[in-house]
Amino acid sequence: MAVATGSRPASRGTGQTPGGRRRLREGRLDRTFYWMVLPAFVLFFVFHTIPVLQGIFYSLTDSPGYGEWNFVGLANYAALFGDERVRDAYLFTFQFAIVCTVLVNVIALVIAIWLNGRIRFRSTLRGIYFIPYVLALLVIGYVFQYMFNQSLPAIGQALGIERLSTSILADPSLAWIGLVVMTVWQAVAFAIIIYTAGLQTVPAELYEAASIDGATPWRQFWSITMPMIWSFFTINVVLSLKNFLQVFDQVIAMTGGGPGTATETIGVLIYRGGFQGGEYGYQIANAVIFMIIIMAFALFQLRVLRREEVSV
Repeated sequence: MAVATGSRPASRGTGQTPGGRRRLREGRLDRTFYWMVLPAFVLFFVFHTIPVLQGIFYSLTDSPGYGEWNFVGLANYAALFGDERVRDAYLFTFQFAIVCTVLVNVIALVIAIWLNGRIRFRSTLRGIYFIPYVLALLVIGYVFQYMFNQSLPAIGQALGIERLSTSILADPSLAWIGLVVMTVWQAVAFAIIIYTAGLQTVPAELYEAASIDGATPWRQFWSITMPMIWSFFTINVVLSLKNFLQVFDQVIAMTGGGPGTATETIGVLIYRGGFQGGEYGYQIANAVIFMIIIMAFALFQLRVLRREEVSV
């Protein structure tokens, strides 16, 4: 009796070939992924997308945050462009963010390069440098406020240094320096970790070959280190600028936006006007514009820095 030795028979009862069952399993696997993503999507939509849409709607009203309100269209947006206090807040926020972004990345890169050359105690030093990042911003802010208001003036008086005898946080022209010092001290920790991770991806053989060719340390930095860690540099710059544009806790803890409105950032202005000043709809419009600006800056940064990443 002859036995067929060709292709395998179809499964009994189902009429499906093994390939068909495989495709069916793949289809079920795809649906499983969708079910896994669905809870996160629902949470994001409920707690993020819906509030954003509600905020955009209220930015078109004169709502004080409670009680009755009227639809005013784009009047809030038009008024923002003529508000001098809003312009000052935007100017200070961008100046603050740019200064802090530059300082954080320069200091973090220098420390990361120094740490990368330390063989002993490398892990311990990384842990020490990361401590400021895990502390609460409000706690750090109040500590620095005490230092600038009490400790430094006392030291200045004892040493006879008139400039340090009074708190710089009470000086409208110097208060921003205290904010920058505190913010850079806290934020540089995270940037160090990113740069340290990037430097570990650079092969040591490249530096050895460059040294043999007579390249100076400065030349090695620009020709080897920066091209190899440019993607890490991009991450740090984008995250730093985004976070510093949204600065809030530091200002609340150290200066409260003062003296006067000298250190009032956009976040502080939105909080004060929207939740304390009865300008809920007006400041929501301010928040919408601010959100668009941050998104535009982030996209612009990524596009420019990634272009540079390709060129290097």
